[in-house]
Parts: sequence; C-alpha cells; structure tokens
Amino acid sequence: MKLTVIGCGYLGATHAACMAELGHQVLGMDADMDKVATLNSGKAPFFERDLDQLLAKHTQSGRLKFTASYAQAAQFADLHFIGVGTPQQPGQDTYDLTHLFGAIRQLAPRLSGPAVVAVKSTVPVGTAPSVAEFLHEFAPAGDAVEVAWNPEFLRESFAVEDTLRPDRLVLGFRNERSWAEAVLRQCFEKIIEAGTPTIVTDWATAELAKGSANVFLATKISFINAMAEVCEASGADVQQLAEVLGHDIRIGRRGMRPGLGFGGGCLPKDIRGFIARAGELGADRAVAILRAADAVNARRRDRMVDLAREQCDGDFMGKRITVWGAAFKPETDDIRDSPALAVAHKLHELGATVTVTDPKALDNARKLYPELDYTDDPIAAAEDADLLLHLTEWPQFSHVDPHRLVTRVASPNVIDGRGTLSADRWRNAGWTVRALGRR
Repeated sequence: MKLTVIGCGYLGATHAACMAELGHQVLGMDADMDKVATLNSGKAPFFERDLDQLLAKHTQSGRLKFTASYAQAAQFADLHFIGVGTPQQPGQDTYDLTHLFGAIRQLAPRLSGPAVVAVKSTVPVGTAPSVAEFLHEFAPAGDAVEVAWNPEFLRESFAVEDTLRPDRLVLGFRNERSWAEAVLRQCFEKIIEAGTPTIVTDWATAELAKGSANVFLATKISFINAMAEVCEASGADVQQLAEVLGHDIRIGRRGMRPGLGFGGGCLPKDIRGFIARAGELGADRAVAILRAADAVNARRRDRMVDLAREQCDGDFMGKRITVWGAAFKPETDDIRDSPALAVAHKLHELGATVTVTDPKALDNARKLYPELDYTDDPIAAAEDADLLLHLTEWPQFSHVDPHRLVTRVASPNVIDGRGTLSADRWRNAGWTVRALGRR
C-alpha cells in the first residue's frame, strides 16, 4: 500500500519506519524542514532504540521518504495517518489540539478523492466527530473522506517493537459499515495474521483506549509508591511487598515498580487530561482516584528531596550533589517531565551544586536547565560529591563498581531512587545506602 504519516515526532517517525518495514510505500510529512532533512538522511532527530536502523534501511530502499509538503502528501496516497503531538496546554490540564486541527486544516482542502484519515494522536474523548465534521466540510471529496481512530500504545525505548509486534490493535469507526475498516485491515495485514488481538469499535471507545490505559498504569505505579511511604513509616520493604503482590494474577508484577515515580510526555499529560475531560463530561467524581494517583506521583519527588536533605544534615548550602540520570526513563533522550531533572533543579534552587550525568539526554537537559553542571562520565560526575542520587535506572549506572567510586567522593552516601542498585554491594564497599520504600 501507499500511505502517509503526518507528524514525525516519536510516534510518527516510528510508525512511518515500521510501516515501511511491513512492506508499504510510506511518505512521512512534517512541517519542520530540519527534521525532514534529518529523517531523509536515515537518522532520527531523537534517540529511540532500533529506529535509526529502520530509517537507514528504508530511506535507502526507497520505501520511505519524508517531505514538508501537505500537497505532496495528499497526492501520494489515500490513507493518511495523523501522529502529531497533543501536549498539555500551558497552565491547564487539558490537551492542546492545536497541532491536530492544524494538520487537518492543511490536509482537508487537498483531499479530492475518497480517502481514509486515521488518527493516532491521543485526544480527549469526543474529538473524532469534530475532525470528521471539518474534513467533510472542507475536503473537496466531502463525505468520501472517512475518519478512523487507531490509537498507539507505544512505550518509549520499545516503540519499534511495540509497533511491529503490538499486544493489541484498536480500530475505531463512526459505524460498523465503514469501508475504512477494510483499508486498515489491509494496512495491518501482517500484524493481524501474526495473531494480534484486533478490536473493532466505535470512535469514543477507541479515543478512550490510550488515555485509559495510561491512567491505569499511572494509578498502578502510584499505588505501589503509596505503599512505599507506608513501608518507610513501618520499617517494611516495598520491593518485597511488590513481589508478593505481583504473584497474584489479578494484580501482576509488570508496571508495578516502586521508586521516584513516572514522568515523560504521556502519563503525566494523560492522567491530567483524562481528569479534565471527565470533569467536562460531568463525571469528575468518578476520577477522584486519578487525582490521588497524580498527587502521589508528585510527592515522590518531594520525598527524594527530603531524603537528600536528611543525608546533607538538613542544609544543602555548599553541598555537592551528583545526580545519575536526566532522561525520564532509560534508553531514551526524552526529558519531558523528567523526575530526575525535577529533583536536580529543586536541589539547585535550595543551594546545592548539582552535577548531572546521563548516557543520552545531556544535550536536551542542558537546554532546559543550563544552571546545572553536566558530564558524560558517571564516575567523574561523583568527584568530591557529598551525596549521590540514582534517579534514572540506566544499566550503565548499576554496573559502576562502588569500590572504585568510594575513594572519589567527599562522603559515601547514595540514595537509590529506582531500586535497581544492589544495596548489599554498595554497603560492602563502604557506602551508606538509602532507598525509597526500603529499610
């Protein structure tokens, strides 16, 4: 098939490359000329595991190209995926749909024949009818343009795997007689034939699918982090508690990782956007649990600052603190709502000299927080430090030899905010070890 992907950020660029891997002819479209040039060179303008290999492979094979022209995209194919960003509005909890409707406004007047517009962007429920109304009014093809909703369920650092081998495929249409279903089934034929559960549903259910999945995951993370506070107060061990709970098949261990909490461009935005939309629909009391989950997550960062203050004898002035981690999670350079950087910035505001290290995210971190110090080397970062904070669980950090490091610091104190350092190994090397939710 021939198809386009409009919006080539984390979602769109990955979707475009993976559709080419499935054998389709793909044209990615993005208004950012620099991004288009980078993608056409076979590289992503951000770090996502395995993505550069796919981009290089299929820009060279000719299956994948990128453009900044809506006209070229409209002429290229009759199946258009929309993968633009829908961030949180500044100063509000609602989604900002500016990019989504901007893309629709540019595409609509150029659709002169039957076409399928499949939206992948995460939106508040009830957006699809507005998209369809606009397309039918301003596209020359009118009602011959069919709107489908195809939410993505990508995990950053696993986005390629999740696109090519998803755990479910959701296709949403206005009604059960939509001819767009046959088009999307053809597009995803290899994925469907591989046995991927495929749910065909209405627009509203498809719109809710991604947001509700994310808020459930956020709630699960916040639950175990709430238990971490109880564990600290009672002398229990939250890691062992999570293991106990995880053996219950109704609960499961995956996603229930105690620590500093979640960040990134999806979970924080989606839980707040979901709450805001529920309020608009008159269902605000039904999502009280989500407000609590969001509050628990925010409190984890405060708790880390409090633990750091205790280790610094109650005063950060003149203290040197090393932060291992800038990305919101390992295997990405994404620093959106990064818990690690939020803590680092707060410590700087409270008077500490803070040095941050990260394998991939330092360039992005420097732009956002130029007042912090940075270095590529986790050992050099800890030179003369009064306190070491482990805040992003990169495997490189777990592999550092604490015996080698103990002679480089001013005080051998470490707080493990992700629970992945071996406490016994570090204590045997002479370190004082603290961890969220652990004795």
